[in-house]
Amino acid sequence: MSNALVRDLLAEYGEATLTVIRDALERAARRDPVYGIAADYPLRGGRALRASTCIAAARAHGATLDTAVATAASLELLHSAFLVRDDVEDESEERRGRPALHRIHGIATAVNAGDALTVLGLAPLLENRTLLGTRVAFRVLEEAALMVRESVEGQALELRWRSDNALDLSDDDYLRLVLKKTAWYTTIYPLRVGALIGARGKVDVARFVRFGFFLGAAFQIQDDLLNLVGDPARYGKELNGDIAEGKRTLMLLHLLRVAAPAERARLAEVLRTPRAERRAEAIAWVRERMDHHGSIDRARRHAHALAGAALHEAPGAFAGARAGRDLRFLQSLPTWVLERR
Repeated sequence: MSNALVRDLLAEYGEATLTVIRDALERAARRDPVYGIAADYPLRGGRALRASTCIAAARAHGATLDTAVATAASLELLHSAFLVRDDVEDESEERRGRPALHRIHGIATAVNAGDALTVLGLAPLLENRTLLGTRVAFRVLEEAALMVRESVEGQALELRWRSDNALDLSDDDYLRLVLKKTAWYTTIYPLRVGALIGARGKVDVARFVRFGFFLGAAFQIQDDLLNLVGDPARYGKELNGDIAEGKRTLMLLHLLRVAAPAERARLAEVLRTPRAERRAEAIAWVRERMDHHGSIDRARRHAHALAGAALHEAPGAFAGARAGRDLRFLQSLPTWVLERR
């Protein structure tokens, strides 16, 4: 029942957010065609997890949908901007079941479209002055600046690991990356700004960090697992793409630690090879070694443990929230993230 509620609210709040995004993109496209290109990722669909979490947190703390949906739309536009740049930096082939934007339009145009999405994502935060008042709007803008900083620094950390061919990384290193790159803008920021909007700024946003971190980490590990074991028809990106890109996932870090010396040397060579030269047989070998050494099952256990920790933190995080379906949605997310396919 709880997962049905999550699906229902994701669909409802996702559609409300998409309506705002479509309107903004259509108006912007009258000024310049770059916004038509920029519209590609936001209009490809998706779960709208970030937008829905923001709206649910706002409504659980007393806001209306109309008061929160502009901030939710901002978040989705910034999310699409991040994805465009990530796909360029990762040399990704696909996004949501279609070629990545830079594969269609070239790198320069894709990067410019990502910048256009960033510009569009900032506009609703400025318009919040009318909806929320200057004080609360400024608080939300401060939270957005913090979220962008954390996300950029997380991406920089991951890029350094790959360019330096870092091999001696711990699970704690991975979780630090996930906190900055994934959890802050996927769960922590939506919860914090939603609660700020709903409570008109009268809420301690620090209470959402632990719940948001545990939830975001479980989400990211599950996402990494789906890249290896997901249904190709539903996943939306190339399977084993994280191996091809050399991403330091929990599974890869475990494999590096437990591999025999000869295996580790071969792994280092595979990861040192530029993506364009990384052969399919080498990727398949890494994937098989993950199975052999139990790296995938171990990561799955970690995801379950983190989701359990999020459930434990939920009562404290939502102590001031109103009972109702929005609160139940937020409380159900740790279970839902493990069951998505």
